[in-house]
Amino acid sequence: MSTQYGFSFDRDRCVQCYGCEVACKSWREGETGVRWRRVSNIWYGRYPQVRSASVSVSCMHCADPQCAKTCPVSAITKQAEDGIVVVDRNKCIGCKTCLKSCPFGAPQFGADGKMQKCDLCLSQTDLSKELPPCAETCPTKALAVARMDVGEKVSTEREIKKLLGG
Repeated sequence: MSTQYGFSFDRDRCVQCYGCEVACKSWREGETGVRWRRVSNIWYGRYPQVRSASVSVSCMHCADPQCAKTCPVSAITKQAEDGIVVVDRNKCIGCKTCLKSCPFGAPQFGADGKMQKCDLCLSQTDLSKELPPCAETCPTKALAVARMDVGEKVSTEREIKKLLGG
């Protein structure tokens, strides 16, 4: 696969409006307590130069998804044609091994105990023609979805990990 879909995020543009989080939750009609996308406020620096930044995080559809590697029942796979990481909830046993291996805390577990996460609105959006609601809603275009090569994807993952303190 030469390119694959992935998220990019520009922390300098994010105004922490939570539009992406709300759009995801309402579009996908997510259950209470489950957050496929979350906006976090990150504090950094030392007094008196303390600063804050925001980061919008969900499944990053990683170039090399650890969640898929660690799933004991192979319920998580990466689609070869577009790089989107998907979950077969019929196979999931709810062991949470994927959560322990994900550097972004993306796997979520609802009332049924099975893993769920962002799938880039795969069943509801044609990514070649439109953005998923989280990116479409962002008023400052801090959040974007695009096809990127593996190097760009790894770089984006590294930057988000760094923002999250990892």
